[in-house]
Amino acid sequence: MTGFTRGFGLAAGLLVTSALPALAQTGLCGGVGDAGQWLGGDEASSDIAASGDYLEQMALVLMNNEYVGLFATSQMMEVRIEAEAQGSGDTVIDIRDAAGNIVASDDDSGGNGSSLAQAMLQPGSYCVSMRSYDGSPLTGFVRVSRLEQAQLTDGQTYDDWTDTTFPGSCDVATVQNHFSDGSVDSLLSSGGVMVSGAAGQTPFWTFTLDQPTAVSITADNPNADPYITLFDSFGNWLAENDDFDGLNSRIDMAQPLEAGTYCIGLSALSDTSLPITLALTTYDAEAAMRGMYDRGEASPPLDGSYPVIALGALNSRVRQDLMTSDTYTWFSFDVAEGGLVVIDAVTNGMGDPQIVLFDDFGRQIAYNDDANNTLDSMIAARVLPGTYVLGVAQLYSDTQVMTRMLFERYVPGK
Repeated sequence: MTGFTRGFGLAAGLLVTSALPALAQTGLCGGVGDAGQWLGGDEASSDIAASGDYLEQMALVLMNNEYVGLFATSQMMEVRIEAEAQGSGDTVIDIRDAAGNIVASDDDSGGNGSSLAQAMLQPGSYCVSMRSYDGSPLTGFVRVSRLEQAQLTDGQTYDDWTDTTFPGSCDVATVQNHFSDGSVDSLLSSGGVMVSGAAGQTPFWTFTLDQPTAVSITADNPNADPYITLFDSFGNWLAENDDFDGLNSRIDMAQPLEAGTYCIGLSALSDTSLPITLALTTYDAEAAMRGMYDRGEASPPLDGSYPVIALGALNSRVRQDLMTSDTYTWFSFDVAEGGLVVIDAVTNGMGDPQIVLFDDFGRQIAYNDDANNTLDSMIAARVLPGTYVLGVAQLYSDTQVMTRMLFERYVPGK
């Protein structure tokens, strides 16, 4: 599975129903859902746990935009989320919880360019974003369903994987691999603890806390494509993640875990024989936010606490050359009047840049990876007067690549 976005306002989604569905309340999914549409027509009808059938909408995604659908679940359950384009389109989906955290992402697991993600979800509201992989326009379907309901795509579900790929629940009494012989509290206070093992040989690891602690768990080896699941001492599911940072995985438990023993299930979606490094650290809210800026998941503040290159007023045309890697570099620019901005990131085949545009409130305006049948990127977005923030990074590569940025502004004819 591969993980991973919106234009003037947000995305353009064309709902094929007799009436336009209700929009979400302001701030849902960290603001991503502000212009979203309830998949069932309204919030009450979009509870997949209570729905008599799957929830589905047809949406038109314009160039470099995304469609956002909203759904909820009134009980903890495993949910299937899919997107399929008509024709030759290639969809990408992100599923966010009410706070805006990405809980699942997918590109091609649905087969033939379609997307499929399956996740155990806690009760609450969720947003599913669908965009085109290369930023081109597409018409497609978004479907949310329970596992016993009809599947939209032809891809594999987790139930199709082998036991060595996805080991299931955990019994802490039988686990042989531990982060430490005793509690990990002292190790966490001194920076954390790391272990390593192949998913096929060490599918479970336990750790014990003597006091309530907020923790972060990471699994690192993109060649293995790790997938991690957190269980409590009774084997109850607490959280899971795939593809948090590239193909690596991360779970942030911002709410402190109670004292006790916990188990991490370790899976590998590509190669179960490759070693995966598991790290357990104390959750750091500030570091988590900086990580979101580094990955382009949120725009940084403009108060000087995070590096942003200020271009000032964008009057007509500005060019900037810089070295980019998989950590986002950020620019800000000001627009004095409404019109169109066109932004290019060009490496002439030496890299694969991706760019993302936010307004000064932190709402994502547009995203693009590949444009004009090349690996270079381009955004064309209608804007209103204000300040905008643009991030650029290389896709899945920490190699420094010479990248030429071009910012252009066009005003309506009079």
